[in-house]
Amino acid sequence: MQEVNYIKHLNEVFVQFSKDSRLNPTHISLYIALFQLWNSNRFLEEFFINRDEVMQLSKIGSKSTYHRCIKELNHWKYIVYFPSHNPYRGSKIKMFKFGTSSGQLVVHNSTQIETSSGQALVPIYKHIQTIKNKNINKQGNFKKSNFNDSENSTKHNRTVSNQDNLKTTKNKNYNEPL
Repeated sequence: MQEVNYIKHLNEVFVQFSKDSRLNPTHISLYIALFQLWNSNRFLEEFFINRDEVMQLSKIGSKSTYHRCIKELNHWKYIVYFPSHNPYRGSKIKMFKFGTSSGQLVVHNSTQIETSSGQALVPIYKHIQTIKNKNINKQGNFKKSNFNDSENSTKHNRTVSNQDNLKTTKNKNYNEPL
């Protein structure tokens, strides 16, 4: 029996899913639930399933939807489904192996310049330090500014008469009603 590489298998299955326009989210959810059970059974050639457990894992609420989707996955060659027709014995499933190969995939670039196509990793403490420094600078600028001067200059520059529509005063008496 050839071993199954969990990541490679899932990646290859998702590639197949993206190419297959017949599938809907219920088919994909059912396949992922079956794959999880296959993983729990240590990737045996064939394993037995319980319909209620699979429906709960795949979030399928209707028995007719479950049966339709599992039969379609069987017909479209994603799985092999052997229904048991016995309420005390689960149905048998055989999963096809996608993307199984031994060894680690190594990519060799022929360029002399060492550039990466992936995302650059930056330590998280640098980001925290940068944000902290920016906040300190903002607070320093805040303390340095003189709001009384800016307030007085804006009052003198007004073209509209200084009307106090809200009838507010600087010395407020909070005992008075609004």
